[in-house]
Amino acid sequence: MEKKNVDWGNLSFSYMPTDERYVSRFKDGAWDEGCMTKDPVVQMSECAGVLQYCQACFEGLKAYTTEKGQTVVFRPDMNAERLKNSCERLEMPVLPEGRFVESVEKVVKANWAWVPPYGSGATLYIRPFMYACGPVIGVAPAKEYEYRAFCTPVGPYFKGGVKPLTIRVSDFDRAAPRGTGHIKAGLNYAMSLHAIVDAHHQGFDENMYLDPATRTKVEETGGANFLFVTKDNVVVTPKSDSILPSITRRSLMVVAEKYLGLKVEQREVLLDEVKDFAECGLCGTAAVISPVGKIVDHGKEICLPSGMSDMGPVTKKLYDTLTGIQMGRIEAPEGWIHVIE
Repeated sequence: MEKKNVDWGNLSFSYMPTDERYVSRFKDGAWDEGCMTKDPVVQMSECAGVLQYCQACFEGLKAYTTEKGQTVVFRPDMNAERLKNSCERLEMPVLPEGRFVESVEKVVKANWAWVPPYGSGATLYIRPFMYACGPVIGVAPAKEYEYRAFCTPVGPYFKGGVKPLTIRVSDFDRAAPRGTGHIKAGLNYAMSLHAIVDAHHQGFDENMYLDPATRTKVEETGGANFLFVTKDNVVVTPKSDSILPSITRRSLMVVAEKYLGLKVEQREVLLDEVKDFAECGLCGTAAVISPVGKIVDHGKEICLPSGMSDMGPVTKKLYDTLTGIQMGRIEAPEGWIHVIE
C-alpha cells in the first residue's frame, strides 16, 4: 500500500485524523463483536456517565516501521493488562480476552498508509480508550460503555532535539493515598492540568509530585515516571502504590539490567536524596526518556551533574538501546515486539 503524502520529517506531536478507527459497544451485559468505522465523531447522551462522573480510561502505544521494513507494535499485551486493571478499578466492563490486541492490529492494518517510514523520526501513535456512554444521574456505574481505538501519525515529542528539562517540586497532589494514581484514568490527567499550566506560567517544564501522605517521597510527574541514576551507575525508580506502572519505565529497567549490565532498584526515593543523584529522566511512551537537568524545590535549585545541554551518559545508553529494540536495530527480548502483517 502506498504511503500518504505526508511530510513525515516535520510532523508535530498532535492529532491528525486517519482513515479508520475501531469501535465496540457494551450493552445489556455483553460486548458486541466490534467493527471498523470511518466516522471519527462520537455521539452520546447528555447524561452519559463519562460526562457526569468521569468514568473513562485510556491507553497509548506506538506502531513503528523497523529497519527491516516490518510494522511492529511495542508490548501491546502490557497495555491490555493495564487497561483491564483500569476498568476493574473504575467499575467498567473488561474487554473480552484478546480483544485489545486484535483492535490494535485492525487499526494499524486499516491505516497502513499512515505508518511513517523507517528513519523519518515519526511513528503511528495509537490511542485506545473506553468510556461510559449510558445515561446515569445517580452516582453509580453506567450500564453502557464504548471502547474505541484510533491512530494518528506523530513526530518526535521534542522537535529540534532533546534538551534537559527544568522541573519544580509541586505543591499540588497528583493522586490520593489508596486512590486511582496507579491506573490510567482520564480523571487523573484532568487533575494535573491546572498544576502543569501553573508550572509553565512559572517557567518550569514539568511538576515533580510527592507522596500526598507525607510529602517526603518522589512519585511521578503528571504524565511520566521518574528514573534516576546514582553516581555509581545504579538505576533507581520510585516505588509507590499510587504511581502509574509505566510500560516504558519497566522496559528500561530490563534494558538497564539485561543489556547494559547495570544494577537496578525500585524503591522509595526520598526528596532529600535527589541532590545526590547523577542523572534524572522522565520516561513514557511519547518521548521514551526526557532528561531532567534541574529540579527547583521552592527556590532551592538542585542541578544534576549531567547538566542542561544533553542526556546523561547512562540515560543516553538506555534511550538508544530501547529505541534500537523498538526500531529493530537491536534484538528484542521474547514477546516485546508484536509484528503486524
